[in-house]
Amino acid sequence: MRLGGRVWVSVEGKPYLGEGRVALLKAVRDIGSIHAAAKSIKMSYKAAWDTIDAMNNLAPTPLVVRTIGGKHGGGTVLTQEGAAVIEAFDFLKLKHDHLLSLLSEKGTDIASVLKTAQRITMKTSARNQLAGTIAEIKRGAVNSELVLTLREKTRIIAIVTNDGVDEMGLTVGDDAYALIKSSWIILSRSKPEKISVRNAIQGVVSEVVEGKVSVEIKLSISGGNTLIAVITEDAQKELGFKTGDTAWALFKASHVIIGA
Repeated sequence: MRLGGRVWVSVEGKPYLGEGRVALLKAVRDIGSIHAAAKSIKMSYKAAWDTIDAMNNLAPTPLVVRTIGGKHGGGTVLTQEGAAVIEAFDFLKLKHDHLLSLLSEKGTDIASVLKTAQRITMKTSARNQLAGTIAEIKRGAVNSELVLTLREKTRIIAIVTNDGVDEMGLTVGDDAYALIKSSWIILSRSKPEKISVRNAIQGVVSEVVEGKVSVEIKLSISGGNTLIAVITEDAQKELGFKTGDTAWALFKASHVIIGA
């Protein structure tokens, strides 16, 4: 028995996101022209704008905006909200597809199906959840080193016990996701040299949220992904991060939790 299905998100009973709509958003992100984006996914120009207008109206802030002027006379740009929506939908689809696959393997064993569904829908406090594909597994005596490739070939390295790899049945090419607590991420204004931290990812500060004790820094990295780091107020005073600054996110491989 194989189960199938599609992911669809509604807001107040109105269609908001589906695979076709997200494909349009990705085309706008990659091409920067609504006309060319619509053509690439075989959609009419009018239908594309009608779809984008519908999504913009339901979103907290617009997902796509028009730009005027410039060297090429303007174009169409995916906003930060649009990038976040794509990331969230891809993560939702990954979990949806994985759940269907697991349920299909369980067949008609209802108890196993319910147990699997409970495990898949567990909640996590980790602020960073990044979907990708397992590109490499280096097995050691006790632990394995996993390389997870995100969009645009951004790599995250994780250390997982061999038992964990076996229990999850992880193999190269599998879809998986990395969970990283925001407090585990160290920020630097430049890429440090000769450090033991395996993960060093460059990005651009997209938002700074100041609190009474700590400061939340949102970092846009390649592929439209976002990393969130929480640093102390004193550290922010020293580093002085502001929107648009380049920064490096540093975190240990042992601080990456892999889910599948």
